[in-house]
Amino acid sequence: MTRENSAPTRRASLELLRAEASDELSVLVEERLRAGEDPWEFMDDLPTVDELVVLMLRAENVLTTGLPSTGTRHYRVLRQIALDYPPLTRAVWRLLGSSRHRTWDSLLPEVP
Repeated sequence: MTRENSAPTRRASLELLRAEASDELSVLVEERLRAGEDPWEFMDDLPTVDELVVLMLRAENVLTTGLPSTGTRHYRVLRQIALDYPPLTRAVWRLLGSSRHRTWDSLLPEVP
């Protein structure tokens, strides 16, 4: 596998990445609550902490490589994240799954 398709070298421990993602989700929830939204209506639309970690690692890869995001590349990057961070494997496969039930799922490229 070429370097362009692999995830970036580990930048931090999984615990630190999860803590960052948890903080980010807390901010998102607080913003939506302050805007008067009902948490029963929006909580299912938010990614889980592990899904957000995977999306952050994927975004980091896109920024560092500068390559356009295609369905095949998206698949390879997420697979590499699962290999680099085995506890995130379930979240990776959920993001690669065929059901796009959350609002933010539509922002991800289709996998061929």
